[in-house]
Amino acid sequence: MTHAKRWPNETDDYRVAREALLAAEVALRAQTEEVAQMRANLPAGGAPKEDYVFVDARRGAEVRLSELFAPGKDSLVLYGFMFGRAQTSPCPACTSLLDGLNGSSPHLNDKISFAVVAAAEPAVLLDYANERGWGNLRLLSSAGNSYNRDYGAETDEGAQLPMMHSWARKDGEIRHFWASELLFGPDPDWPHHPRHGDAIWPLWNMFDLTADTRYGGWFPKLSYD
Repeated sequence: MTHAKRWPNETDDYRVAREALLAAEVALRAQTEEVAQMRANLPAGGAPKEDYVFVDARRGAEVRLSELFAPGKDSLVLYGFMFGRAQTSPCPACTSLLDGLNGSSPHLNDKISFAVVAAAEPAVLLDYANERGWGNLRLLSSAGNSYNRDYGAETDEGAQLPMMHSWARKDGEIRHFWASELLFGPDPDWPHHPRHGDAIWPLWNMFDLTADTRYGGWFPKLSYD
């Protein structure tokens, strides 16, 4: 017995199974901390291929990768939003994730710099953001550069991929720090339930706390009318 707390009317079988699960959850928490420390200890990655010029969709102004670091902040995270140049409708899964990150964005940007990158034209990107009520997200159009292609967010055929990248600045030098490479790793559940974005996407983790789980054919939609 790992603790004395019990829930009304639970059976002995339930408690035995729950204790086994709790031991696994404790082990997973320890491994999660270990992986986070491994990530923090990564050596410096490569310098950016170029100082990419994006268009800030809200301001309608060009901004370079090097200028995305807010004053006093040396970590930058860019999320690749699957909304391409020729797409009339963006990815529902990305939209679901960004619905949540819009609320978290003020908290994120108090410690780091965070922005969303999409290949859609700036006006198209902004129109969609306004439709969704994304008032907090910094939205960058990569329609005029090769960032998506160079950093795994776009295939050779032009299909968009939901790649996240973390950049670090030290002594004025920008280096690549981390990418969501789990997207490219072996995963028997791909493409229905990829886990490369789980750390920043509460949706699937919430489903994992239920008897329904994340499986069963459900997938985010742009609306549920």
